[in-house]
Amino acid sequence: MKYRTLGNTDLKVSAICLGCMGFGDPSKGMHTWTLPYEQSKEIIKYALDQGINFFDTAMAYQSGTSEEYVGKALKEYAKREDVVIATKFIGRTKAQIEAGITTKQHIENCLQGSLQRLQTDYIDLYILHAWDENTPIEETLFVLNELITQGKIRYIGISNCFTWQLAKANEIAKANGWQPFMSVQGHYNLIFREEEREMKPYCDLHNIAMTPYSALASGRLAKLPNEVSKRLTADVYAKSKYDATQTQDLRIIQRVQQLAQQHQVSMSEISLAWLLTKVTFPIVGATKKQHIDTAVSAVKHIFSHDEIKFLEELYTPHPLVGMMARK
Repeated sequence: MKYRTLGNTDLKVSAICLGCMGFGDPSKGMHTWTLPYEQSKEIIKYALDQGINFFDTAMAYQSGTSEEYVGKALKEYAKREDVVIATKFIGRTKAQIEAGITTKQHIENCLQGSLQRLQTDYIDLYILHAWDENTPIEETLFVLNELITQGKIRYIGISNCFTWQLAKANEIAKANGWQPFMSVQGHYNLIFREEEREMKPYCDLHNIAMTPYSALASGRLAKLPNEVSKRLTADVYAKSKYDATQTQDLRIIQRVQQLAQQHQVSMSEISLAWLLTKVTFPIVGATKKQHIDTAVSAVKHIFSHDEIKFLEELYTPHPLVGMMARK
């Protein structure tokens, strides 16, 4: 495993971040394909054994049970100082605002819940799950900076935002002497490359770590069109993101298949290796040990210039989907 510094932080993390959305009580939350604890901890332990020290979860994943599973497993199998934990919090709802809950109260409550579920005293990377339309970003940054000074958070990041929003937030932080967002977690893979328009150039310029999710397009970049899996069948949310463009995406997926056959590796390895030429820390979900093996192998894969061109040249613009489509 390769280790790199996360953007402008002092965090030394594995080139692969284990995405933990697949861990959590299947009877809770928006997904039915997640793993119960006994299976989840086996995957987490195996990831640790393969050198992965970077774990990403969220309070929203399976009603907090993802955090619970991650916290319990890491406490059993690792020393706290040897792992980097990222988790995400959501903004206030309109109902919470109407009830008089302040930004400070809300973030502190979210953080305290995550700390308890993760069984830790601090979070290495605390991420705003999506740009908060109901709260001035100044309020959020001020509260987060207070929590940093208290030692409850080391660094902060943001997910699901536009480039102008990230730039605005970090200029406000800079003007006030607060810590800026050190990472951004967006939707980015070989068949969804809209982050290359503005976000990637901005992050490259300012050394902001990109930790993209959906690295394999919820399995679409890992399997042939006629192959199925539990997630491909059951993940209704992913279907809403990819089904509308499946015809144009298929040509790219077929090229992934072709290169995989030439190199005698999996399609997953080709897809992840391509993303690693663009960003430093892709988030990779795993519900089987072989998913970990593939991710680790992808870190070592080297493409020729012509192979990268072969994978990229058929891409056409895509409409925004998922959380970003609602903005």
